Amino acid sequence: MKLPVTAPVSAFGFFAVLAPLAHAESLGEFEYRSSCVQCHGETGKGDGPVATYLTQVPADLSKLTTNNGGVFPVERVYDVIEGTADIGAHGRDMPLWGIRYRERAAVIADFYTDFQFDPGRDTDGYVRARILSVIEYLSTLQNN
Repeated sequence: MKLPVTAPVSAFGFFAVLAPLAHAESLGEFEYRSSCVQCHGETGKGDGPVATYLTQVPADLSKLTTNNGGVFPVERVYDVIEGTADIGAHGRDMPLWGIRYRERAAVIADFYTDFQFDPGRDTDGYVRARILSVIEYLSTLQNN
């Protein structure tokens, strides 16, 4: 494998990104802790450290099941995370994770072209797996 010229910085960045995984029990928890907790908070109540700086209050993700008649709304949550859901005229502060995951898959594919595993070959599968892992973790936060 060829390391880029910025290998020490890349290695630091690599370990900084993986640090939450050391405490995570699943890929979904890792994704949540590294991408969602800043706005939605540790327990999903919308009280993350940057929530007060947003133009809209982040959703209380611990009440998704309660607010949907006792059924966890997998398809709706998927569409919101992926970025295809119609969330109204007010727009959104939340990133479009489908786009971000697709861009990440492309970067990984470009960087690791020497490896047999190439997530860029199945970008839709990569995106779907990341989003579904977050959804699985969100289901564990219900009514906390």
